[in-house]
Amino acid sequence: MGLLEKCQEYFGTSNLYRVLAVRKEATEGEIRRGYHKVSLKVHPDRVTEDEKEEATQRFQILGKVYAVLSEEELRAVYDEQGIVDEEVETLSQERDWQEYWRLLFKKVTVGDIKEFEQRYKGSEEERVDVKQAYLDLKGDMDGIMESLMCTTFEDEPRIREILEKALDAQEIPAFQAFTKESTKKQKARKRRGEKEAKEAEEAKKELDLDDGDDSLKLLIQQKQKNRGKEMDNFLAAMEAKYCKNTQKSGKKTAKKRMK
Repeated sequence: MGLLEKCQEYFGTSNLYRVLAVRKEATEGEIRRGYHKVSLKVHPDRVTEDEKEEATQRFQILGKVYAVLSEEELRAVYDEQGIVDEEVETLSQERDWQEYWRLLFKKVTVGDIKEFEQRYKGSEEERVDVKQAYLDLKGDMDGIMESLMCTTFEDEPRIREILEKALDAQEIPAFQAFTKESTKKQKARKRRGEKEAKEAEEAKKELDLDDGDDSLKLLIQQKQKNRGKEMDNFLAAMEAKYCKNTQKSGKKTAKKRMK
């Protein structure tokens, strides 16, 4: 059974982009984050023993889907012809897909996140993410501020400036949810942000937390508990974005094997 048939059997679709829940026009980063987010749900280490066999199958399939869509030549063939070249070594049945996953997504430390935040804020990558969030959420600033990484209520003026410049340049459409948002709604969002920041600081003092990984995890959970977000989703996005160099090294290795 080929990869497309397996996708249909285990994920209900033979469309590789839908398997990773991304657009056909998705960027390399979007594909990587899609792979990470979906794979976390079926990782063999995160399911019961009864579910492990099927989870392993799904996990291996996801690894192959990502391998196809992250490799320029393989993706081009799929996009143009709707087929997958199953003979390339990249899709070898003997490959350890869990090890492949671990190489792509190393564990993120507090230092990594701080370094990433310094590099990300104000970058072109952030600007692209802000505009995409605006398009996806049709200008709703509540959703935009919650979906963006490395942002707090204090960043809203900066995020608004990015969007206003993009509107002036006609890079994005003028959604009324953004252009006509009431001052009352803006103030309510600021109050929520201030409350969350205060709760996080109180939790840190109460639990006597340091700057370790567990401390960061607890503070983020405290900050986001009223938003209904999952901690794994936050770290998945951070890991997927932060581990670009590792992912590129893997692609270079795969290309050498294919030659």
